[in-house]
Amino acid sequence: MTAESQAVVCQDLRVVRGGVAVLPGLTAHVASGRITGLLGPSGSGKTTLIRSIVGVQQVASGTVSVLGMPAGSAELRSRVAYVTQDASVYADLTVAQNVGYFASVLGAPACDVDRVIGEVGLGGREGDRVGRLSGGERSRVSLAVALLGAPEVLVLDEPTVGLDPVLRRDLWAMFGELAASGLTLLVSSHVMDEASRCDDLMLLRDGQLLAHDSVAAILASTSCSDIESAFLSLVEGGS
Repeated sequence: MTAESQAVVCQDLRVVRGGVAVLPGLTAHVASGRITGLLGPSGSGKTTLIRSIVGVQQVASGTVSVLGMPAGSAELRSRVAYVTQDASVYADLTVAQNVGYFASVLGAPACDVDRVIGEVGLGGREGDRVGRLSGGERSRVSLAVALLGAPEVLVLDEPTVGLDPVLRRDLWAMFGELAASGLTLLVSSHVMDEASRCDDLMLLRDGQLLAHDSVAAILASTSCSDIESAFLSLVEGGS
């Protein structure tokens, strides 16, 4: 894979917290214009890796580059969007007020407000107060905010946690549409059945990368019929 086709490159990334190496020296990349799923159980280091990629995590050693620049560079602020596990919007404001507020903070054009609200499927709900929305709808408002200014890389930390199967399906369908438009997505999850919706997979356990390939390739290499069985096979094989 050429450097131009890699949106994110981590080299020997080491993160230590409380004297424990959460990421003991991880090397990995995220391909441009694709959905890469970051899968692993809780505590595997997914959020730490994501925070390192968006430049808000202190690292002990190693490097992380995003779009050819060091993670956290000022030039990346409008090119990389980050959606945290909890909806980062104001419950007492309407959908339009929330998106409009962040548009003004980010310096995004005013026309972006209607565009991103439409892209996340909340057209017609602009006047609804966010505190009265369902969990899935609040997640969509956070996603709308992240899409302001047309970022090139979208990083989502367990965006479907706590959502019912229908809402999870709808969000993944939206992620597919965003990737088809050329956006690079890194989506973390501990739900193994979401793997089939990704182009590439990074399977993480205890800060170690067990596998990084397409779903089909991982299943073929482990002779398994599903990703959960493949993950267990890789864990047991490395024990």
